[in-house]
Amino acid sequence: MKSVSEAIQNRRSIRQYVQEPIPQADLEEILRLTSLAPSAWNVQPWRFIVVTHPDKKLELQAAANNQKQVGNAPAVIVVVSDMEDVLANPREFAHPEMSEEEKDRLVGTIQNTFGSQSVEQRGQWAVAQTYISLGFLLLAAQEKGYDTSAMLGFDAGKVKALFQLPDHVRIAALVALGKGTEPGRPHHRHSLDRIATFV
Repeated sequence: MKSVSEAIQNRRSIRQYVQEPIPQADLEEILRLTSLAPSAWNVQPWRFIVVTHPDKKLELQAAANNQKQVGNAPAVIVVVSDMEDVLANPREFAHPEMSEEEKDRLVGTIQNTFGSQSVEQRGQWAVAQTYISLGFLLLAAQEKGYDTSAMLGFDAGKVKALFQLPDHVRIAALVALGKGTEPGRPHHRHSLDRIATFV
């Protein structure tokens, strides 16, 4: 088991995988850890479709610019954002230790904040929150000994049709998951001097 620091430093984008199934328990634990990601007001707009059936993976590959890792990985996770589901169930994300008054206030805040927005506007906000969970997913998989490749190259309409998702749902990313057969390239990242300013 790797520490968070080790997972961050060892993670690479991998496109070739060992052809063996991932135990269900491992998939569930990776997603459990992913679900601990933070979100504003704790709304948790992320949803996950875990694709392991070979035929479904091939269909998904066709919708993902035919990227080989989609068909090659033992599992592909479709990371989805659904803000309309959040708004339809506003008390689900209220902490159980909150009083009823606090829950009412939270629901009111959410309704006031998003009620005047278009489906497109609040969907865009929610997908930004969902990207936080994507980072957790990549590190949780690495910590559990699995490699990943996160992809934004896909036809969202075709992916939605494949899984019969409503129009308002946003597809944040596809993540190929498995044990890699290649090491991946060493990290090549900007120095802190290039990306950080301390004031």
